[in-house]
Amino acid sequence: MSKVTLHSTEISCDGCTNAIRIELEDLKGVKSVKGNHAKQEVTVDFGDPATLDAIKALMNEIGYPVDAVR
Repeated sequence: MSKVTLHSTEISCDGCTNAIRIELEDLKGVKSVKGNHAKQEVTVDFGDPATLDAIKALMNEIGYPVDAVR
């Protein structure tokens, strides 16, 4: 299992983090998603078959491009 924190300047409210959570939790292998709109971040716990590239691609697709990964 991997854990990553993703930053996007497009995250501006709880609605944003909720929308991201709903979309990412549908991705196979994603175990949990926690958001913090004040920091413009989401933290994702995931394992196979999910990958960091797939998570970043989905965030971009739904309008929250990733600026930084921690």
